[in-house]
Amino acid sequence: MNALHRKITILGVGNVLLKDEGVGVFMAQRFERKYVFPDYVEIVDGGTLGLSLLSVVTQTERLLVFDAVKNRGTPGDTYLLEYEDLPFHIRAKNSLHQTDLMETLTLAGLVGERPETVVVGVEPLDIEPWGIGLTPPVRESIERLERLALDQLGRWGIFPETKTEENRGEGRICFPFGDEEAC
Repeated sequence: MNALHRKITILGVGNVLLKDEGVGVFMAQRFERKYVFPDYVEIVDGGTLGLSLLSVVTQTERLLVFDAVKNRGTPGDTYLLEYEDLPFHIRAKNSLHQTDLMETLTLAGLVGERPETVVVGVEPLDIEPWGIGLTPPVRESIERLERLALDQLGRWGIFPETKTEENRGEGRICFPFGDEEAC
């Protein structure tokens, strides 16, 4: 990590086996495939790891989370929520990982290591029963989610390059508890 820059983590959470619930993981993978980031930016596929992500959360200074957010809106509505706004928007247990994400952020705060956190989310249409793939309203929101995330990263001073043939091999996605070399 460059000493002049703060470590930033882009975290995708969700269950890809529950349709729109997997949008966070999809977005993290999209950013990995599409953009080249500075060394101090890490992309993490957090899946449904919940509290197991505590070490990821406490070892970064800024955290951008992609997730499905039930906010009583219309499916496909997009949201940019700062940590302070999350309790008001995530009132009920919408998914197993979502409650665990809130608990993880709360625990990080208790130990004094909660990063500046922003959630980029979308109102899901369908998160049950089992199924793979995003519903049409969520698929149609992908570019809006991408723009919200890029705008937030820009406010943090991060302006990623779009991958080209020359830099296609650059970048990395980290899978916690996987191959250490991937991180």
